[in-house]
Amino acid sequence: MRWFLLCHALCLALLRVSTHTVELNDMFGQIQSPGYPDSYPSDSEVTWNITVPEGFRIKLYFMHFNLESSYLCEYDYVKVETEDQVLATFCGRETTDTEQTPGQEVVLSPGSFMSVTFRSDFSNEERFTGFDAHYMAVDVDECKEREDEELSCDHHCHNYIGGYYCSCRFGYILHTDNRTCRVECSDNIFTQRTGMITSPDYPNPYPKSSECSYTIELEEGFMVSLQFEDIFDIEDHPEVPCPYDYIKIKAGPKVWGPFCGEKAPETISTQSHSVQILFRSDNSGENRGWRLSYRAAGNECPKLQPPVHGKTEPSQATYSFKDQLLISCDTGYKVLKDNVMMDTFQIECLKDGTWSNKIPTCKIVDCGVPAGLKHGLVTFPTRNNLTTYKSEIRYSCQQPYYKMHHNTTVCGQPSRPLPSLVKRIIGGRNAEVGLFPWQALIVVEDTSRVPNDKWFGSGALLSESWILTAAHVLRSQRRDNTVIPVSKEHVTVYLGLHDVRDKSGAVNSSAARVVLHPDFNIQNYNHDIALVQLQRPVPLGAQVMPICLPRPEPEGLAPHMLGLVAGWGISNPNVTVDEIISSGTRTLSDVLQYVKLPVVPHAECKASYESRSGNYSVTENMFCAGYYEGGKDTCLGDSGGAFVIFDELSQHWVAQGLVSWGGPEECGSKQVYGVYTKVSNYVDWVWEEMNSPEGVGELQVER
Repeated sequence: MRWFLLCHALCLALLRVSTHTVELNDMFGQIQSPGYPDSYPSDSEVTWNITVPEGFRIKLYFMHFNLESSYLCEYDYVKVETEDQVLATFCGRETTDTEQTPGQEVVLSPGSFMSVTFRSDFSNEERFTGFDAHYMAVDVDECKEREDEELSCDHHCHNYIGGYYCSCRFGYILHTDNRTCRVECSDNIFTQRTGMITSPDYPNPYPKSSECSYTIELEEGFMVSLQFEDIFDIEDHPEVPCPYDYIKIKAGPKVWGPFCGEKAPETISTQSHSVQILFRSDNSGENRGWRLSYRAAGNECPKLQPPVHGKTEPSQATYSFKDQLLISCDTGYKVLKDNVMMDTFQIECLKDGTWSNKIPTCKIVDCGVPAGLKHGLVTFPTRNNLTTYKSEIRYSCQQPYYKMHHNTTVCGQPSRPLPSLVKRIIGGRNAEVGLFPWQALIVVEDTSRVPNDKWFGSGALLSESWILTAAHVLRSQRRDNTVIPVSKEHVTVYLGLHDVRDKSGAVNSSAARVVLHPDFNIQNYNHDIALVQLQRPVPLGAQVMPICLPRPEPEGLAPHMLGLVAGWGISNPNVTVDEIISSGTRTLSDVLQYVKLPVVPHAECKASYESRSGNYSVTENMFCAGYYEGGKDTCLGDSGGAFVIFDELSQHWVAQGLVSWGGPEECGSKQVYGVYTKVSNYVDWVWEEMNSPEGVGELQVER
């Protein structure tokens, strides 16, 4: 009966317990026991629910603690917990029961919620003052705490107050999960016949959560084969085939793979010209990836024998689809195809294993009927009167009144060989004595309109009495656009000159005639060509020798053909002839310079000047030479100089161009090509002027 009464009393006491809950949402605050700092009441229960924003934790510590002590804190206690775990339970006095009191301990919640509950039982034998606690929200450093978690950032983690965010290395983009870094590796197209393809970042681990697509797309007729090389390392599974990462090959309806693991597939012959390679990775793993090489081959064509007196290039063991064969002939022969003579002929291996054409023949070159000789005869040493390659003809003069004049001297063959045109020379280079025996320095002193009006140019010797140059060199410097030649009395020509500081050995002559092309246009420099007839013939020799004129070639010069240009590049127009010859005045170069320049394709030449502001017109009577990157060019004082090219057929140097004009930029600037008069367009005009009644005067008549 007594036990019943006791239990009944306890139940009534429990029903009398005062309970209530306090919700706290501030970033910091204070929690105190009921009645603090006075003693707390019996049968009391208070819960404080503390909530702070996501990305923060709650830090709780006690400044004062004085509760009834009991075994396992059965009577009075403070309990700290989250939704699913108890973080701490405290009771007792700080002065005596230190094992169960918080002391200096700090309680830190794992998340943004913490619950603090104070509970007192039905009796207190002594006076207890309770507790005084403080809490505050503290920032969570997610970057450090997530280092070993699956939800950590793939590349870079950035913490800020209340949260964090992820970013990726250069070349990667953030996945939609905002933590994984992937690459954009679709739409990769390969069109070369051989190549190498790798997983992203190979041989480093490939990126996660990526889907890569590589397409090999070649012309129909090729067949692609794939060979995996070196490391092959794709995440796999011991039981399920390639559930995570894999590589797959597709060619039309055929599919190879998926492949994964550490064993590379064998060589794959797709038998197709179009192949797609698919590579997929999930959001985990640190595997190194793969590398493969591909090669395309087609049907083989039979090997062909070169024609008689000819050769085929390149020479290789086998030829397959798209391989090309160039047929050329020996010196003195040309390719004959469909009754047309040409320098080279090209055929191609077709996808069915046949050549696009038959091998043509090589036919000996016929030079045609030789030019007649005024007051002379042309005879053939052989009876059949052949005019083919290496045939000989003989010129002789009518006797006894005429004789051959300098019949042992030819054009375009200097006494020492000019530099090979295979190697390029950077900028200009000093010419050796006699290297350019046709080079002429033209000095004009036109004082009829302006005192001390002097300028200089270059020219090329055509014969003992004729100099070829540019028309603008010999035009009178009027202020209007009229084209009037300078007076012949104002022109002096120097030949055999090497160093302007040394006049010994040089030959100078005044002009007997100055002839400008009748259609020369001063505004666009079209027909920029002229002739100077010397007052007296100059003696020919090792350092004074004419250059050859080209054959008329309406199709123009072959692009990228190399030629030579020489000149002194005089820059000071206010010096006298005596000052130049006696080295009293410095110039851009005292010693004759030369440079090697390639012929520029005509379309590229026109386009480079059409893109500039100004009135620039590259006509069909001009061509460009120079380098896109600049650094090599002709310049002031070089005008009229000959652009010479070695003619393989005749084995002579030929004047194919004359220095004419250039853009407004500094000489040798990038994409500023030099413009030259195309001499082959004016060969007939040159011969007509030299053989006109006014020009003839070189034949010496014996009496």
